[in-house]
Amino acid sequence: MSDQQAIEAVVHLYVEGMTFANEAALRKAFHPQCDIIGHYENAVEWLNREEFIAAIVAEGSAPPTTQPHMDIQMLDIVGDAACVKVSDDFAGMRFTDYLSMLKIEGRWMIVNKLYYLHT
Repeated sequence: MSDQQAIEAVVHLYVEGMTFANEAALRKAFHPQCDIIGHYENAVEWLNREEFIAAIVAEGSAPPTTQPHMDIQMLDIVGDAACVKVSDDFAGMRFTDYLSMLKIEGRWMIVNKLYYLHT
């Protein structure tokens, strides 16, 4: 599998993990020390992985027949570092996410997520 394919697989894991409130998928996609940052409800939201996963699980899963929306708009890879710009939906909201990724011990992981919530 190429680095691009491996990165896209992590992005799919992340989007499906959010859509279906899948803790295991989210834990696999995100590094334990990552941060998730953006403006939510007119305030800066700065979460660690556990807080983020708890918020996703609290929102609950989309219906099983839901087709997750995911549009990778940019993917840039240099060595073991990558940045992905992806548009996705969560709980009826459209987000643009900038995912910083790092290849650690042969596996790509999200180490930081910066998001924009479209209004």
